[in-house]
Amino acid sequence: MKIGIIGLGLIGGSLFKSLKKSNYEVVAISQSQNGEGIFKTYDAIKDCEIVFVCSAMNKTLQILDELENILPSTAIVTDVCSLKEFVCTKQRPYKFIPSHPMAGTEHKGYENSFEGLFNGAKWVITPFFGYEGLATLEEIILKLGAKPVITTPKEHDQAAALISHMPMLISQALMLTAKDNKLAMEIASSGFRDMTRLAMSNEEMANDMITLNHTNIEQSTLKLYKSIGELTHGDYQKTITELKNIRSKMFQ
Repeated sequence: MKIGIIGLGLIGGSLFKSLKKSNYEVVAISQSQNGEGIFKTYDAIKDCEIVFVCSAMNKTLQILDELENILPSTAIVTDVCSLKEFVCTKQRPYKFIPSHPMAGTEHKGYENSFEGLFNGAKWVITPFFGYEGLATLEEIILKLGAKPVITTPKEHDQAAALISHMPMLISQALMLTAKDNKLAMEIASSGFRDMTRLAMSNEEMANDMITLNHTNIEQSTLKLYKSIGELTHGDYQKTITELKNIRSKMFQ
């Protein structure tokens, strides 16, 4: 099986390294990287069975359009955007299966990519246009050590706002709130460090998230505000004990 990757940032680069380690035939398209199996033009992927589009979200739709003139109808294409509804606006002539690996770090770029990024991660798949080619995509995801999770684009975007996009915004807001207090900045330790890790997120990706998913993020923030009220006006000790148990089971 020949696999193509467009874009060699953190996700695309990690995918490239991981798939090569798994002995797949892999070619990548990148304007910034050079090396064996890395090309500048789409000619290198025209005979690939499956193509992963790993570009920034604001460039993804343009690339999906360009692939319509390059790939045969038998080709499987997936993207790795952290939002799914915006890529599901039209049927493509190839087999398009939107997906999103729930993996990453606060760093960006090929230099920070690494083999094994997806090991143990969930990989969300939203087969909005049908299930043809899904088995092939799932096979690769499993080979990468990830677990496929099937859902709809709408449900994905709502969930992503709760567990990814809103936490990133809150992390940034914490930094914004505390940055002018000199003593706070001087004595901040591990708790503040961990809470603000997501403030280091890729700026372009963060901007795309906020721009494209602002409605779900706003609704999630209102739910957060309600939860804070429930904690401060309810049986605090009992509630946080229950929450600690839930979290422990989530990340066993």
